[in-house]
Amino acid sequence: MEVEADIGAESMKDESFFGPLDILLITALLGIAAWWFMKDKKKDSAYKSYTIQPTALGSTTDTSGNSFIKKLKTSGRSLVAFYGSQTGTGEEFAGRLAKEGVRYQMKGMVADPEEYDMGELVNMKEIPNSLAVFCLATYGEGDPTDNAMDFYEWLQNGSADLTGLNYAVFGLGNKTYEHYNAVGIYVDQRLEELGATRVCELGLGDDDANIEDDFITWKDKFWPSVCESFGIETMGEDVSIRQYQLVEHTEINTDRVYTGEVARLHSLKNQRPPFDVKNPYLAPISVNRELHKAGNRSCMHIEFNIEGSRMRYDTGDHCAVYAKNDDENVEKLGKLLGVNLDTLFTLTNTDEDSSKKHPFPCPTSYRTALTYYLDITSNPRTHILKELSEYCSNPEEQVKLKSMASTSPEGKQLYNSWIIQDNRNILHILEDMPSCKPPIDHICELLPRLQCRYYSISSSSKLHPTTVHITAVRVEYKTPTGRLNKGVATCWLADKKPNTQPDTDLPSPVVPIFIRKSQFKLPTRPQTPIIMIGPGTGLAPFRGFIQERDLYRKEGKPVGETILYFGCRKKSEDYIYQEELEEYVANGTLKLYVAFSREQEQKQYVTHLLEKNKDELWNVIGENNGHLYVCGDAKNMARDVHNIVVNVIKEKGNMEEAQANTYLKKMEAQKRYSADVWS
Repeated sequence: MEVEADIGAESMKDESFFGPLDILLITALLGIAAWWFMKDKKKDSAYKSYTIQPTALGSTTDTSGNSFIKKLKTSGRSLVAFYGSQTGTGEEFAGRLAKEGVRYQMKGMVADPEEYDMGELVNMKEIPNSLAVFCLATYGEGDPTDNAMDFYEWLQNGSADLTGLNYAVFGLGNKTYEHYNAVGIYVDQRLEELGATRVCELGLGDDDANIEDDFITWKDKFWPSVCESFGIETMGEDVSIRQYQLVEHTEINTDRVYTGEVARLHSLKNQRPPFDVKNPYLAPISVNRELHKAGNRSCMHIEFNIEGSRMRYDTGDHCAVYAKNDDENVEKLGKLLGVNLDTLFTLTNTDEDSSKKHPFPCPTSYRTALTYYLDITSNPRTHILKELSEYCSNPEEQVKLKSMASTSPEGKQLYNSWIIQDNRNILHILEDMPSCKPPIDHICELLPRLQCRYYSISSSSKLHPTTVHITAVRVEYKTPTGRLNKGVATCWLADKKPNTQPDTDLPSPVVPIFIRKSQFKLPTRPQTPIIMIGPGTGLAPFRGFIQERDLYRKEGKPVGETILYFGCRKKSEDYIYQEELEEYVANGTLKLYVAFSREQEQKQYVTHLLEKNKDELWNVIGENNGHLYVCGDAKNMARDVHNIVVNVIKEKGNMEEAQANTYLKKMEAQKRYSADVWS
C-alpha cells in the first residue's frame, strides 16, 4: 500500500491540478475583484482629501456635520471667514472680520477649513449676497498651515466650477522668508482661475514689520469694496459688540473646573495616548543644564523623558512646549483689574450656532485663564485698544487709545512707537493708563490664546528613542520704558530643575509637550554628503543629524561627508556643545568650521567661512548630489547663505542667474536644500 501511495503522489506531480485555461480564468476573476475593491477605496480616500468633484447640495450635506452651507442657511448668515493659522493670528483676523460683518448687514461665522467640506464652496452662490473670506498664513517653506493643508491640496488637484463664489484673501507671511505669502497669493489666483469673483484685492501682511498695520490698512479697502459689490451701506457707528456672556459661579462642582488643560477635562491628571496638540504629554525633565560657559546670556540643554508615552519622533522634528505665564504678572494684572483671581466663571458664546462655544476651556478661574489660556505678554492689536478706550475715565487717555486704534497716519505712527517699539503689553498699558478699568471678563474675551512654543529637537531618535532634547536661549531683556520682559517659555523652563539629590524622593518637574513632524530630514542614503549651516541655537537639529551619522559610522555603514558651519560670539562664552563637536571631529564623523564673531576686530560669521570654501560647496551640491541645510536667523544669515549658494552655482556650474535660480529651485523641490529658520 505504501508503494501505491508513492506512485499516486508521483502521478499528481506529473499531472497538474489546474490547466492553463483554468489559471487564466482565475487570474482574470481576481483582477476584476481587486479593481472593484480599489475603485471603492479610491472614492473613500478622495472624499477625505476633498479631491472628488462636488455633488449636488443635499446628497451628503444634510447627513454630515461638516456643512458650512447648512450653517449659513439655518442661521441667516452670508459671510464665512475661513482661516489657515499656525499661531492663532489668522484665526484672530478671521474672527474680527466675521464680527464686523454685522455693521454691513452681513452676519458672519468663522470656520476652520479642516472641519468642513470645502467642496461646498460651489454652493455659496445659492446664498444671496454671500462672501467667503480667507485669512491664510504661509508656514515653513511656502507651505499652508496644518489646518489648511487639505483645502490647499483640493484647490491644486481639483477643477471645481466656483462661478458665483464671491471671495477675498488676506495672506499672513514674513518677508524674511523666501516664499513670502506664497499660500495667500496662490489661493487668490486659483480661486479666480476656477471662476470665483474677487471682491477686494489681495491683502498681504508682513509679520517681520507690522502685520496689524497691514491688516487694518487692507480692511479699510475691504469693507468699502464689499459695500460697492453688494450695494449695501454701513449700519452706522462702529460700536463694541460683546461676543461672550459671563456667568460667575458661586456653587459648582470643582471636579468639573478646568485647571489648565488644553482641551479634555482632567487630561493632565489622567494621561492617555495618543498625545498631540490637544492632548499634550506631561514629560518629566531629566536634564536641564547650562551650555554657556560665561557671559550674561543663558542657553539651556533640556531633556524630556518620553519613555512609556508611545510618542515617537524622527530626527529633525519639532518639540512643542505648553508654558504658563509668569505668576507675578498674573497677580499684577488681577490687582489692576480689581478682581479676586480665584473666582470661577464661564464665558459662553452669545451666538448659539457658533462651533466655538467658549474662548478657552470653561468653567475655570480668572487665575487659570490668565496663567494658562491667555497671551498677556504680546503687543495688543488695535481692536483691543479700541475696546479698552471705552473704559477710560480720563479723556486724554481715551483719545490716545482711540487714535492708536484708528487708520490715520498719526494713529498708526503712535501705535508703532508707543506699543510696538516701546514693547507694551496689556499689563503695561493698564499701568500707564490708570483711568482705564475694563472688566476682567472683557479682557478674557479680547486677548488671544497663549500659544505653545516650538523647538527644533536636538537629538537623534535612533540614539535617544526615549528622550527628546531641546536647546533654548533664555529670553530676558529691558524695554525702552525700563521694564524687564521675560520669555514666557524659556524663563519658565529655566526654573524647572530635575532632582539630583540621590537621598530624596522629590519627583522630576513635568512639562506638557507634543511632537510636530517636520520636513527637515537627513538624506535616506547615509552615504550622501551633507553641509549644515547653523550658528547659535541653529545648531540644534544638526546635533541630532550628527549623532545619527556617527551611529551609522560606528555600525560600519558607509557615511558621506558631514560638514558643519557653526558660529557664536566667543569660544570662551557661548561655544555650545564644544566637547561633543570636537569629539566627532576627532573620530572622523564631522568636518567642522567655526566662526567666532567677536574674537577679532573684524566680525566673522559663518557666511564668511562659507564664501571661502566655494569649491567644497560645489563639490557637495553640484558634483555629488549632496544636501544643504540652513537653520537659524531668517532675516540675515539664511538670506546671505541663499545668495552665496546662487553665486557658487553660477560661478562653478557656469550658469546664468536664471539658470542658477532654477537649479536651486530644483534642489528645494528635491529636498536637497532645506531651511528651518525663524525671524
